[in-house]
Amino acid sequence: MKIIRVLLGIIVIAFSSYGLISENFELMPFMMLFLGAFMLATGLVELQKDRKRFEGYMCIIVSLFIFFVSIKGFLLN
Repeated sequence: MKIIRVLLGIIVIAFSSYGLISENFELMPFMMLFLGAFMLATGLVELQKDRKRFEGYMCIIVSLFIFFVSIKGFLLN
């Protein structure tokens, strides 16, 4: 799970860096999709560590919101 989080983090940083440098924001829905997957993985790791605290649940809720925004971005383009 750690490899997946690192890989998703690198992908998110690459997409966001490309968008900031080139000022081309057409790939923003893809970046949001990978950011949602990263947040979901982070939330699941927190819950698997038997730390059923607020952070794990909050990461999952935020990831669902990011997925919703990403899907709207795909549909509106």
